[in-house]
Amino acid sequence: MRAQDVRQHLTTPLTSPAYAPMVPRFTDREYLNIVYRTDPDALRAVVPEPLRVDEPLVRFEVMKMGDVSGYGPYTEAGQAIPVRFEGERGEYLHAMYLDNFPATASGREVAAYPKVIGSPKLYVDSGALVGTLDHGTLRVATATMGYKHHELDRGEAEAQIAVPTFMLKTIPGYDGVPRVQELVRTRITDLTVKEAWTGPARLQLFAHVLAPLADLPVLEVVSASHILTDLTLSGVEPVHDYLKGAAS
Repeated sequence: MRAQDVRQHLTTPLTSPAYAPMVPRFTDREYLNIVYRTDPDALRAVVPEPLRVDEPLVRFEVMKMGDVSGYGPYTEAGQAIPVRFEGERGEYLHAMYLDNFPATASGREVAAYPKVIGSPKLYVDSGALVGTLDHGTLRVATATMGYKHHELDRGEAEAQIAVPTFMLKTIPGYDGVPRVQELVRTRITDLTVKEAWTGPARLQLFAHVLAPLADLPVLEVVSASHILTDLTLSGVEPVHDYLKGAAS
């Protein structure tokens, strides 16, 4: 293969890429969101500066992707932390676990999503919307919410999930130090909220060394929502370079 042909490829394996070279469109992306209050010192210990934390809140989410171009259906769970960057409010993506390797590889390589493989599920059981996350054979999170108890204003639902998202992009060099280390931002576009609900909820997190969601303990459930959407995720843009000015 000629060098100029190699340069046309963005990932490996060279002749059978790990993911499709496209911007995915999410159809019937279903959210279970539970916002909870946690320990402020534990929260500040995991949020990188220059992001700032105003309130000790965490959003635990389980997302069931009904259909995604390039990836197909899959499910994802994780934690997002409300933050502020130079006066702009958004969320820092702290942890993401999903059951689809192409979406995991693309999210890490093309963007900066902190995605790793896990086993999340979202389903209805005896009048409750249930979201779970397993790591290997062990349960690390169980969330329950009353199924469609109260309709949620769609404008409020859109405001909940359309906030800018901040992530940390780190690419190691062959010398064992970071070659790239940036804070990046992305946004949701072409968003349609198809259904939105709220209701009572509970959340249990279980300690696991490789999936340490419980390091941000649940002190109080603040709110919960169940939202069905169609949307697109835009590309990322760097907003802060951690290596700029660092000694070479």
